[in-house]
Amino acid sequence: MLLSKEKILAAEDLPFRDVDVPEWGGVVRVRTMTGGERDAFEASIYDTDGAGVKLNRTDFRAKLLSKVLVDDKGARLFTDKEIAALSGKSAKAIQRLFDVAQEINGISKAEQEVIEKK
Repeated sequence: MLLSKEKILAAEDLPFRDVDVPEWGGVVRVRTMTGGERDAFEASIYDTDGAGVKLNRTDFRAKLLSKVLVDDKGARLFTDKEIAALSGKSAKAIQRLFDVAQEINGISKAEQEVIEKK
């Protein structure tokens, strides 16, 4: 069956996973990124200086999490301006959430290695 534009745009295609974060005393919702969020995330992790492109790992995990941590209505919990604050939280909690975010967003270990090599 061919999909119409209306069916594509109406599709609920942003699944999520609730993750227990004992360090923070509760559960956090991790959602799949939209295409635009994925593009913004990827753009935020590269620096260009005229001589080439370099991976910027500053707040790398928090940059991803800021795009995918959402409330019960699907609204982002953290803005881009709050990335540094999020990055200041428990490394163990951030890594747990980052692993889930990678998995549900199709960011494989191999893809991360390619990103790092670029």
